[in-house]
Amino acid sequence: MDDRTIYFKDNFFSNGVTPIFNGEKVQIGQLDLKSAFSSSVDVQNADGKVVVKGAFPFMSRKWGVVGEGAREMGSLKQKIAFFAKKFEYTTDNRGTISIHSGAFSNEYTMMNEKEEVIAEFKRISGFFEAPVFQLINDSQSVDNEEMIAVVMGVNMINKRNRRNRSHS
Repeated sequence: MDDRTIYFKDNFFSNGVTPIFNGEKVQIGQLDLKSAFSSSVDVQNADGKVVVKGAFPFMSRKWGVVGEGAREMGSLKQKIAFFAKKFEYTTDNRGTISIHSGAFSNEYTMMNEKEEVIAEFKRISGFFEAPVFQLINDSQSVDNEEMIAVVMGVNMINKRNRRNRSHS
């Protein structure tokens, strides 16, 4: 069984529950996309228990990731970059993960502080479909549920950026 490869999707309005599948196409959990207005997500395991939450704290540009018992796991922020998309996920005590993508690419590489690739994800859906993501997680310190919350954070920051550009 391939526990490294995971598939999950957003909805057009970032609202509702969507399944999370492993590489064998077996449902292993679900995403609860809270609403288009709050931009938050709960990552649930196969039993429906919320394992990780991701959201923009009030008046913040950073995406926060919280675990069980409201334990802060890390925060994601966008870095300024020309001709590329760059993000940085700072974990509680497990180091910082750099996230990079080309300017017009839907493929991202995640690297630890030693610049070793620990995960990759890409948007695999078509233009008129809700985004579907494929995540390959090789990290020893960031589990699948937390990594899904980080990917959804990148997606939410990108959505926020597109929305802001269309209003300017």
